[in-house]
Formats: sequence, structure tokens, C-alpha cells
Amino acid sequence: MHEPVPTASGVEEKRSAGKRSQIRWLMVVLVALATAIAYIDRANLSVASDSMQQELQFSDELKGIMLSSFFWTYAIFQLPGGWLVDRYGPRVLYAIAVVWWSIGTAATALTRGFAGVIGCRLALGVGEAPVQSANARVVSEWFPRKERAFASSIFDTGSEFGSALSVPLVTLLIALVGWRGSFVVTGALGLVWVAVWLLVYRSPRKQRWANRAEIDYIEQGGGRTEEKELEEGGKEPMKWRDLFRYSTTWALVAGYTCRGVIIYFFITWYPDFLVDQQGFSLLELGLFGAIPGLAAMVANWLGGLFSDWLVRRGTPLAMARKIPLVIGMLGASTIALASIAPNPVWALVFLTVSYCSAAVSTGALLSLPADVAPTPRNVASLTGVQNFGSQLGGIIGPIVIGFLLGTGQFAYVWPLVFAGAMCVLGAFFYAFVVQVKPLDEQRPMFG
Repeated sequence: MHEPVPTASGVEEKRSAGKRSQIRWLMVVLVALATAIAYIDRANLSVASDSMQQELQFSDELKGIMLSSFFWTYAIFQLPGGWLVDRYGPRVLYAIAVVWWSIGTAATALTRGFAGVIGCRLALGVGEAPVQSANARVVSEWFPRKERAFASSIFDTGSEFGSALSVPLVTLLIALVGWRGSFVVTGALGLVWVAVWLLVYRSPRKQRWANRAEIDYIEQGGGRTEEKELEEGGKEPMKWRDLFRYSTTWALVAGYTCRGVIIYFFITWYPDFLVDQQGFSLLELGLFGAIPGLAAMVANWLGGLFSDWLVRRGTPLAMARKIPLVIGMLGASTIALASIAPNPVWALVFLTVSYCSAAVSTGALLSLPADVAPTPRNVASLTGVQNFGSQLGGIIGPIVIGFLLGTGQFAYVWPLVFAGAMCVLGAFFYAFVVQVKPLDEQRPMFG
């Protein structure tokens, strides 16, 4: 049996109305792969930096600046990046972004000094800035509410997979083709992905592989497709500046800033804590240091499944998102206990519980922009605004922890108490300030 389905252009296409297709999962796998490639490209410099330092002859101080330079443009361009995704759509903007950052990555092979490397890293930050916003827009278009948190968890684990794969992959490439060749190869990965993306990705009604049953399942379940909302008398997207009139928008930024502090602790100070405070050898760090991160990947998926399960069983959407968010953030505060752990085993246990708890909140957290956006063309903008908070936490957290360590008082006690306190503060924002309903149904703070 075939039924006509109107496309955005008004053309009638015949699609199978039989067993529901599952093309939406292909779409989220594609964006997860792009996220993994993004993290490989941003981590390439960390692995190759020693080889580069020997050849290009720059100091450790300049090396530190070089390693941080990516985040300068990455944080700043979160805001316009999300707006651009909403303006031009994820298909076009994602392709442009990946081509941009892939060229920036490959061009690192041509550099002859510090300034050239900095320029390539700044370009990389600009290119990767729209990734999270585009991912959220894809999930909002392709998934009903009851699957949105798990789908968000899937694309987020692309970052963890890319980070884990980058070390062995780039190390092997350096051994085979040198550090310059490693940047060329990893840059080429993105260009291959773009070719597949442009061939495969379309919005649900324009994707011929998705049948009528799947499109109905997505749209009737709350998928944020522009075509569906236009049919129902859809609204014009809210102006970007007007998003900031609502307390929920500011709470999304504040909550993600708090969460960013603990996530970036595991990216920055975590190895030093295990070695300096807990006495881990480098071998022990290599053997056991990955435990929290690996466990967090599983917790990420479980948190997304839990939020979606709550939606399916009829729990109000606000509670289905807030329960894993608040539980996750409060659980993450156990990082403070690692500073007074009686031995290294217990320290690692507390750190693993903390990281896993933070990961449990991920699926629900990444679903919030789609849940509160007044129109589909505001989803990516809100995601960019929210993700700016994460980068703000990544800037603030390491600096404050370093300052507290510099006081020489109680070693890591105050730094980890600070991180734990930020988790509790984040739970407050998600529990009492964020409203999980479209912004235009909320009372603005001003204006």
C-alpha cells in the first residue's frame, strides 16, 4: 500500500506505509561520527605537540598557549554558530563547518612556526563551534520526545569515542607518516564524512528512505519538523536577542557552566590529582585512569534511556528531564569526597561515581533546547547559547582550581569541594529555574 506524502515543495511522493523504517537512527549515527572526528581533530595537537616542539623549537609556555587557543574561538562562536544552523539548516551548515575545520586541521601540516599553528587552531575552533547546535537540531527534527534524550546521548558519546580513539590513532599516524602527515590524514576524515553527509542527510519529509510510518511516528511524537509546524499554522522564529528575555535561557547557561567545571576537571587536573595526590605511577595512570571515562560512556546512554522511559510511561516532560538532571548533578558532587578518600581505590571510586552521575544528566540536558525552543528554527540557537555555558565552565574551573592549589592549603580538598559545590548549584538551576516548556509560553524576565 502506498500513500502520498507532501514534501516541503508541495510535490506528492509515494512512500511505503508498511513497517516503520528506522532511518532516524542512521542520522544520529552520522552526527555522532562527525562529533568523533571533531574530537580527533582537536586532540591531534595534544598527541603531536612533543614532535612538533622538537622540530619547530617553541617553549613550554608557548605550547600551553597553543593547546588552549582552540577554545578561544570555539567558545566565542558558539552563539553565532547556533544562529547560523537555524538560519541555513543543519545539512548546509554542518557540511560547511566540517569542510572548514578539516582544511584548518590539514593546513597545520604546512606550518613553519608558532603563529601558523595558532592560526590553524583558531580556524578549527570556528569550524567546530556549530557542531553541538547542529546535532541538537538534527535530533529535534528526526526524533519524537520519547526518544530524544537517548538520541542525544548517542551523539554525545561521539565526543568520548573520538577522545579515546585520538591517542592511539594519532600516535600510529605519527609513527607511519610523521606529525605533519597525521594532520593531513585526520583532516581528510572530515572531507570523507561530508561527502556521505550530503548524499544521505535530508529532513524527514525530504528523505526518500524514510517511509510514511516513520515520518508519522516522528511528527506525532513531537518531532520539531518545520513542515509539520507550518501546516499547523507555525510561528515565526523568535528573534535571537529575545531568547535572553527568559530566565530559562539564563538558567541553561548557568547550569551548563556548573556542569562544565566538573567535566573539564577530568580533562585538565584529573591526571595530576591521581599522580600528585594519590601517588599513581604513570603505568597505574594508564591502566586505571580511564575507568571513570569508560564508565561514564555507559552512564551517558543509561541516563538518556531513563529520561525517555519516563516520557513513555506518561511522566510529564518537565519531570522526565529534571529527574535525571537533578539526580545526576547532585550525584556528581561526590567528587568532593575524593579529596578525603582513605586510599587511592576509594578516591577512584568517588571520581567514577561523580563522572558517571554527571554523564547521567547528559541526554536530558542536551534535549532541553528542543523542549523549550518556541519554534524548530530556535533549537540550534538555544543549543549554542547553552553550550557557551559549558565552555565558560571550562575556562573558569581550571583557573579557580589552579588558584586554590596555589594557596597550598589542604592540597586538593578545597578545589574538589569547589567542584562539588558547583554541581549542587547546577542542580538548583535545573530544579527551580529551568521551565521545560516553550519560551513563548513562559513569562519573560523583562521587556
